[in-house]
Amino acid sequence: MNLWQDIPAALPDELIQTLAGSARVRIERIVSRGHRSPEGFWYDQAEHEFVLLVAGAAELELEAPCERLRLEPGDCLTIAAHRRHRVNWTHPEQDTIWLAVFFAQ
Repeated sequence: MNLWQDIPAALPDELIQTLAGSARVRIERIVSRGHRSPEGFWYDQAEHEFVLLVAGAAELELEAPCERLRLEPGDCLTIAAHRRHRVNWTHPEQDTIWLAVFFAQ
């Protein structure tokens, strides 16, 4: 598989594909094109999430403490389990490709 290939021309919803995983870890490719979290929606996951922005641009919002992070290719961070977060913005005219690794506490 190539992270930059097999992306549909029309992308009404984010493309989420599991690349590998086990009982304790899951690796996903996520492709966004202008997608964002619904108003008032926050992710609150039982797993930690390491995220690497591979292409495009995005803005994340995190709580406790409150942060807004503008991400460019190569930026990465680990979001602790149960730290509420949301995607405020992704580039509307190009693919934003994320590599996300979810792992148990």
